[in-house]
Amino acid sequence: MVKFYGTTPALRGCDLTVAVGERVALLGPNGAGKTTLLKVLATLVRPSAGTLRLFGIDALRAPARVRARIGVLAHETYLYRDLTAAENLRLYGRLYGLDALAERVAAALARVGLADRAHQRVGTLSRGQQQRVALARALLHAPALLLLDEPDTGLDERGQALLADVVRTPGLAVVLTSHALERALTLADRVVLLVDGRVVHTAPAAGLDAAALRNTYGALARA
Repeated sequence: MVKFYGTTPALRGCDLTVAVGERVALLGPNGAGKTTLLKVLATLVRPSAGTLRLFGIDALRAPARVRARIGVLAHETYLYRDLTAAENLRLYGRLYGLDALAERVAAALARVGLADRAHQRVGTLSRGQQQRVALARALLHAPALLLLDEPDTGLDERGQALLADVVRTPGLAVVLTSHALERALTLADRVVLLVDGRVVHTAPAAGLDAAALRNTYGALARA
């Protein structure tokens, strides 16, 4: 997969396969192409060249067929601050055309520990609580693939634990980015290392050392 922004390459030929229920951490230095790759996987950005198959579907030809099965959480929440947590979720639920929406909203907020904040305006919530609302939105439609770009932004210890519980949902495929390497290694089954828009290394997360990993991609970035 290749992606250019004008004449600037963001992805120079990335090949990535994610199995059902697999948790993959995309790691690498700033500017490696991690966020661009997530945006391509989310069908938010079209690659300049290459193919994208999600759930066995050509996602470049039929993006609408796969979007309902993808949940996305970025470090920006993209919530409406003047709406309550529940109103935000109901809005997105209507866009997804979900049934039993009241029950889904209540269950999603409970899952992220915010049942008691359902009717509080998002703008009055802490940054970590807002991130949890955004996580609830990503889970609202029971996605098969969850894409997480720096998902731990603003999260306290409890929020981190809730996020880890979500990531470990049986059968849910997860692709995440994080600069917190130690935490990413505890969440992932496999690490994919990106440098300058290319996959330069992939390995099981078990047994990897965060400090050694930093040294590895630092050396590769200078090469």
